[in-house]
Amino acid sequence: MQEIFGVNDTMRQVADYYAEEGYVVVVPDLFWRQEPNVELDYDVESWKKAFGFYQGFDQDKGIEDIAATIEALKGLEEFTAGVGVLGFCLGGRLAYLSACRCDVDAAIGYYGMGMENHLDEADNIKGKLVLHFAELDEYCPAEARDQLFAALQGRENMELYLYPEADHAFARAGSEHYHKPSALMAHQRSVTALRRTIGPNYDLSYLWDKHCEYEFATRNVDDTMATMVAQPYVNHIPTLTGGVGYKDLYRFYKHHFVDSNPPDTKLIPISRTIGDTQIVDELLFCFTHDREIDWLVPGIAPTGKYVEIPLVAVVKFRGDKLYHEHIYWDQATVLVQLGVLDPKGLPVAGRETAAKLLDETLPSNELMASWASSANKD
Repeated sequence: MQEIFGVNDTMRQVADYYAEEGYVVVVPDLFWRQEPNVELDYDVESWKKAFGFYQGFDQDKGIEDIAATIEALKGLEEFTAGVGVLGFCLGGRLAYLSACRCDVDAAIGYYGMGMENHLDEADNIKGKLVLHFAELDEYCPAEARDQLFAALQGRENMELYLYPEADHAFARAGSEHYHKPSALMAHQRSVTALRRTIGPNYDLSYLWDKHCEYEFATRNVDDTMATMVAQPYVNHIPTLTGGVGYKDLYRFYKHHFVDSNPPDTKLIPISRTIGDTQIVDELLFCFTHDREIDWLVPGIAPTGKYVEIPLVAVVKFRGDKLYHEHIYWDQATVLVQLGVLDPKGLPVAGRETAAKLLDETLPSNELMASWASSANKD
């Protein structure tokens, strides 16, 4: 469901985004009764036109058009499951009203305004409702949010979220108010709601295991990239290595990762948390440093040392493809084990970090000089 700027490039990008998540996406032209094919930008003149269309918009007719769109959607060959309605700004309010008046399984609204005037319809909502609010949004101020939270929060089928320090249009890329952390969190919550109500449900664990197989076992870059979306990225947080976009990531995998790992490289799984859109893996990463490993310790000549490090991978999916990997480890423990960092006097440890991950009964707090002083304190 569109903003007041019509079905413009922003709405097309959102449609592509959700199509990549595995959905059949329709963006209806809700201003067609006033003027077909409204497609505005965000300059001053476009804002004036947009508010003109907004003021002339017949909300009840708009909901009828949404209902007709849903029926048309159900007639498509690609339609195989339920219906979700997602809207921004004006579309956020329409998503709420669609939940009240239409046959939808899930409705998701971003920074909608005026919904507090329709709380008398909330009991009609049978599906899932998710509403995202911006703390600094002048179009949906605190008083209106308080009414909505008081009436809706706590109902089993409803989720309301407030994003601190975010303003209206915080999820619109390119907006002066775009707030990426809030946009990412809201998107994950939105897709989770859709996954749990209408699907599709993918075996993320299997998909991740195949990706790792191509990286570390068969060492096939083309197969590795085939498990990912068209424009993925990888970020190894401690060393800022990886790649953004297909071209750079392919280059990284081919020349600096897949064949750069030592032959005895081993991943030892410790735990795996599987969500609706991502996986978090906790593991031990083990290898002998018999070559320069660009992505892990760039610039460090081979030492021949054997290394074991705790490592965490946060793996995000879009649909049945990997979108990104955020990989975390403690670089100090790597450097200590390679002998290039002297741990004396520093609050860092070497291979002990891996050992304690496997055996929690090993000593704790040995780096804390003050630990002994608290032995007899209450």
